[in-house]
Amino acid sequence: MLDEVRKQRSDEVKSLRELGIEPYPYKFEKTHSAQDVKKQFDHVKPGELAEGSEVSIAGRIMSIRNHGKSSFFTLRDFTGRIQAYIRSNDVGVDMYKIFEEYVKIGDILGVKGPVFRSKTSEITVLVKEFKILCKSRRPLPEKWHGLKDKEIAYRQRYVDMIANDETLARFKIRYEAIRFIREFLTKRGFVEVETPILNYIPSGASAKPFITRSEALDCELYLRIAPELYLKRYIVGGFEKVFELGKNFRNEGISYKHSPEFTSIEIYQAYADYHDMMELTESMISELVYHLFGKYTVTYQGIELDFRPPWRRIRMRDFIKSKLNVDILEDSDETMRKVLQNHGVDTSGLSRAKMIEKLWDLVESEVVQPTFVMDYPVEISPLAKRHREDPRLTERFEPIVCGMELGNAFSELNDPDDQFQRFLEQAKLREAGDEEAHRMDLDFIRALEYGMPPTGGLGIGIDRLMMILTDSPSIRDVIAFPLVSFKDKYEDEF
Repeated sequence: MLDEVRKQRSDEVKSLRELGIEPYPYKFEKTHSAQDVKKQFDHVKPGELAEGSEVSIAGRIMSIRNHGKSSFFTLRDFTGRIQAYIRSNDVGVDMYKIFEEYVKIGDILGVKGPVFRSKTSEITVLVKEFKILCKSRRPLPEKWHGLKDKEIAYRQRYVDMIANDETLARFKIRYEAIRFIREFLTKRGFVEVETPILNYIPSGASAKPFITRSEALDCELYLRIAPELYLKRYIVGGFEKVFELGKNFRNEGISYKHSPEFTSIEIYQAYADYHDMMELTESMISELVYHLFGKYTVTYQGIELDFRPPWRRIRMRDFIKSKLNVDILEDSDETMRKVLQNHGVDTSGLSRAKMIEKLWDLVESEVVQPTFVMDYPVEISPLAKRHREDPRLTERFEPIVCGMELGNAFSELNDPDDQFQRFLEQAKLREAGDEEAHRMDLDFIRALEYGMPPTGGLGIGIDRLMMILTDSPSIRDVIAFPLVSFKDKYEDEF
């Protein structure tokens, strides 16, 4: 069936060219978007033609309804859909015949004409001229069902965007959110900077990196897992407020909330601590929610979430103890191991740090409303400053929503001796087989020895935040072109 349609439309392209009509022209002058037309002529009454209202619009044809010598059709552009009406009396018999024979759903069309409101009260463009701007060679998904196969949607997002208005709306929200975040930080005096994607040492997070190679330098390189240590170098160098919004890469599993390629924003502020970063986090996200939706609440998977500040604050140690009756600071490794085993967790080969992380995994889902989980043990926080009241802890927090970590933040460790010892502890974990342990970065130690002021740092996963804001159950729903297996049954032949 697909091959037949493609052949038929290829024949139509050939026929149009024989008629002297180029189906892939270079340009079309638009004067209005669909949204512009609807707003500008909203005052027009049913059955009324707006005086002096000629517009020029363009978009993809989503539906056609033929009525003898006239047709209604729907054009869709980036701003929405608008109805157009064409009849042979207005465009001429020959041109109307071309419309009937050669214009199909999926084609991109430019039209010019005045605006009226139909008897069914719909703002409509009365076509006086039209121009085929692009012939579609493939049929769109059936209009009543759209593109429902998620795997095809991920692989052919362009079709998903065409067929499903909610998909286009979801990505509009994403990019408006990114624009707002940049503007929010700029107004607060932050400077957007850049750090390398190719790293000699993968650093800034506990993660397994992707490995590549430089032929020119004759060495292995790594795709960055986080920009953190380079952003701190900016602070050492004299910048006081910096951020970077970009891609990170971690050679790990894929799940509803994990993608090997993901977008994050990292923010660093000199002379600040993790309390300042909490204020920044809840202000930025709550103002973003209000900007997008005109209120502080959103619904995610049937749960109403209230982002109005201040957010709830809980301590990791206290929360785990209240749920599992185990103290991650005082209890022995063996006690923690037994608790984990009682919950079906395989503890073979787990370090104390890993067991603490596994204990948190057991209770994280119980944190639903926007919450700061604070004061993580030193063992699982190699880049965070020790807590000023308890050196077994660090001044670290994670914003958690619906049991999902949205970010990570610290009072940043700026003591080079302490940082060196933390890296040594991580090196021991790597030697014991932990592929995600941090690697020694001696140049970063050197940078700290030149002196980094007290600094607050924050990283937020943009994709997970977008999941919440667009009520999307999977991270792949909010990444325009997510990573999928290279070949499988969804690959069609040409």
